[in-house]
Amino acid sequence: MVISVTKISLWRREVENSPGKMAETLEPLSNAGTNLQIVMGYHIGDMAAIEVFPVSGTRAVNAARQGGLSESGPPSLLVAGENRPGLLHSMSRALADEGINIHFLVAQVVAGRYSAVFGFGSDDDATRAIKIIKATAAPRRRRIVQTRARGR
Repeated sequence: MVISVTKISLWRREVENSPGKMAETLEPLSNAGTNLQIVMGYHIGDMAAIEVFPVSGTRAVNAARQGGLSESGPPSLLVAGENRPGLLHSMSRALADEGINIHFLVAQVVAGRYSAVFGFGSDDDATRAIKIIKATAAPRRRRIVQTRARGR
């Protein structure tokens, strides 16, 4: 199973939780032709947070700033590969067994492939998580059981 694990920088804005704030934030990025792969919006009490990725290049950076975004947020990993039942459980268990806390996780499966963003409390945890996630996502070896023919 091919897996991709990449450290990413989320750009974030906290806003009043009201209609139009998402559109207001994304408009400058859209006008600049920025091709976003991740857009997250969620409420925090009476406020809301908007996070996006990627923001790279002068035009995109200027547009993000115009939309009120700044490079921030917890150290994060973008993980993608072929899905299989129980995979996120295996990843989260392996991280927990190594004492790594997942600060947030957003995951989705489309056409048998998953994409997930993991957030961590420190750069060190994110770096350590790369190896653990890759090892957990490695293909499982199937055990072949041979049986003898009966009745001969």
